[in-house]
Amino acid sequence: MKQQVFNPYLPSWEYIPDGEPYVFGDRLYIYGSHDKFDGDQFCMNDYVCWSAPTDDLSQWRYEGVIYRKDQDPRYLEKEAFMFAPDVQKGPDGRYYLYYIQGGEGIMAVAVCDEPAGQYEFYGYVRSQDGHIIGAQEGDIDQFDPGVFIDDDGRVFLYTGFGPKEDKRGANFHWRPFEGGYVIELEADMLTAK
Repeated sequence: MKQQVFNPYLPSWEYIPDGEPYVFGDRLYIYGSHDKFDGDQFCMNDYVCWSAPTDDLSQWRYEGVIYRKDQDPRYLEKEAFMFAPDVQKGPDGRYYLYYIQGGEGIMAVAVCDEPAGQYEFYGYVRSQDGHIIGAQEGDIDQFDPGVFIDDDGRVFLYTGFGPKEDKRGANFHWRPFEGGYVIELEADMLTAK
């Protein structure tokens, strides 16, 4: 007999807000930001993953840390908050983890051969000429990614941040806050079309 599942479905000591569930193969994987127990900020921990078999969602398994914040070349310890990520299986069969670290507004990507393995830094979302989107004055402010691959294999990155007013401080005022954006990506899952 299968065990009945209750909310919260993860252990009481685990804090994964902004959870993104995905079914890859015969397992359901949960990705999200990772709050620190008794932390004074949100999203302070490295990314972890939990999974369960699709035919028994009472049997959750801790997959471990899948990506450490210090793997990002732009890592700044004092601003290393790892906000809500998204994961998508690319046309090449690899898994791509999209995330924002700190308040930079730059979308980073890590890649792995399996859904809950050890992701490695891959790069930053960039324009055709190699310009990192979000790195220059006037660039869009990317935040909380959502990645969608349509039936034709076209890859779309949804991102954005649209507060009524910017309350994050003077160093963020140079980015426009116009709401959400969608960027079509090349098959490399990194370059904007």
